[in-house]
Formats: sequence, structure tokens, C-alpha cells
Amino acid sequence: MHELAIVQSILEAVCERADGRRVRRVTVRVGALTAVVPGAMLFCWELAAEGTDADGADLDIEQRPATARCRSCGADLELADLVLLCPCGSADLAVTGGRELQIVSMEVT
Repeated sequence: MHELAIVQSILEAVCERADGRRVRRVTVRVGALTAVVPGAMLFCWELAAEGTDADGADLDIEQRPATARCRSCGADLELADLVLLCPCGSADLAVTGGRELQIVSMEVT
């Protein structure tokens, strides 16, 4: 479960920046192509945050779809699955979104 390692990295960064203040909420952006399962992240968050400045903090996950631009017809599209195929029939796509894995914000007191 790589979600645990990801959550631990997020917690490390957040607690470092919190500088001893209590963390109330953390918002992260997760793209569809990262293979991160949001439910698993939430489960890991509760366990990993125990005893840290983020103990009891909410983790909000903004899920981003996979998007691409067709190099053949120029269409911008949202990918419903991991099949990289444009409606025009071309497989010559440039992925433009869905790889995000970012800490967007944190709320401290």
C-alpha cells in the first residue's frame, strides 16, 4: 500500500511547516493517473497522524481527472479510463492532467 508512504510524506511536510501549531485541515490534490486510492489515503491518514501536530486533522482530497490533447485533431479531452484513445481514433495523445499529487493548503491554529 503506497498510500501509507505518501501520507507519511505529506504529514512530514505539513508538520514541519506547522512549526508546533495544531493542524486542523489539510487539502491535497490527487490525479486519476497517480494510482492513489483516496479511501486508502484517508484510512492511512488517521493512523499516521496519531501523536503528531496533525492528530485529529481532516484530510480533504480533491480528485482530478485524467486529461489529454490529441496531437492529430487538436481536441482536448477527459479520459474516462486509462485507454489513451481520442474519439477521432488517434492514439497520439499528450497527457495534460491527472498526474497531480500536491499539498494544496493546510489550516493551523
